[in-house]
Amino acid sequence: MSTGTIFVSSVQKELAEERRAVKAFVEGDALLRRFFTAFLFEDLPAADARADAVYLDEVDRSVLYVGLFGNEYGLEDARGVSLLDGGEPSHAAVLLFGHNPQRFLLSSEVKCLHFHGTEVRKPIPSYQVYKGTAFELVDQALDFVMSKIARRVGTRALGPAVPVDYELPREAVAEAIVNAVAHRDYASNASVQVMLFADRLEVWNPGELPPPLTVERLRRPHPSIPHNPLIADPLFLARYIERAGTGTLDMIARLREAGLPEPEFRQDGGTFVQALWRHWLTSDVLASLDLSERQKRAIDFVRANARIGNAEYQRLAGVTKKTASRDLDDLVEKGVFERSGITGRGTHYVLGRKGDIKGTKGTPPDRGAKAPEKRSRRARTAQPGPGQRAGKGAGKGTMGT
Repeated sequence: MSTGTIFVSSVQKELAEERRAVKAFVEGDALLRRFFTAFLFEDLPAADARADAVYLDEVDRSVLYVGLFGNEYGLEDARGVSLLDGGEPSHAAVLLFGHNPQRFLLSSEVKCLHFHGTEVRKPIPSYQVYKGTAFELVDQALDFVMSKIARRVGTRALGPAVPVDYELPREAVAEAIVNAVAHRDYASNASVQVMLFADRLEVWNPGELPPPLTVERLRRPHPSIPHNPLIADPLFLARYIERAGTGTLDMIARLREAGLPEPEFRQDGGTFVQALWRHWLTSDVLASLDLSERQKRAIDFVRANARIGNAEYQRLAGVTKKTASRDLDDLVEKGVFERSGITGRGTHYVLGRKGDIKGTKGTPPDRGAKAPEKRSRRARTAQPGPGQRAGKGAGKGTMGT
């Protein structure tokens, strides 16, 4: 008769004698040992595999899980690091496992703001202040961002699960938020701020990069130097982060795979800023295109409202239909907008896809290069038919937007 496994577990560096006592009790009881064998994780031979993966595999194979918990934790020895400070919970212990940590660490909250434009400006359409443990802060802030950005739902053609693609990769957004929570300066009175704009996501956290890390080194392989090791280690064990200095590199790779620009990292005084662009039309790209202020306002309008028509452009810019048509044609020619619909009222404009700018593949063109010469508007109009007068009236209606 086969026996089931009882997994005996506790904090790995504590209660070792108690774990072995439970195992001895099971093996020494005539009835229990007929049906069960006791398993201790430390009895496993060394293997070339992640310890947490091996641990979870053994839990899955067990029929019963026995957890041993003490009244106090964190007693420091030569091999361990304590979450207690003079017998009292440390700030890390409160933030990771406390009930309402913000009672003791007021600025540990995360503020999430959503702006319809590209600047910090009132009114703020959506503003949430999240409280809780470090794990809860990350989860809540991530849900806030993902609920506000565009997403595309696929079909079940490839499997039972319906794929959902977000305009910003979820993994990249999570990495930016976890970085802010794990590595911020908790002695500061400032809070982490997650701000979603029409063109980008910015995550601000108080603190500075620890030496020898620099903004430039974050784009290359670099060592892991956590600002708060007692917070970073549990986040690693819970699989929120890696301890290999690969977080920013993973973020860059995810955004590249999504066809988006690389994230921006910068140190702004005592605040570290991460910026993730929601579209390939970054400020650098737009600056290279020689756009008018009214065209830039139209781009912001489309970012907030998904589309714009000729009549809307006229009202937004305060121009005539002819000028609106010329501006919109210019934006289409430069790949910023795509025209959709037939001529007339059914025509509208949406943001162009990456790579539509000729010769740029979505990256800023060489500022010293000569811009491609535009075709004349008359060349794009229909040719006059038999009996039709050529000239000013020829092709009328073909541009009708």
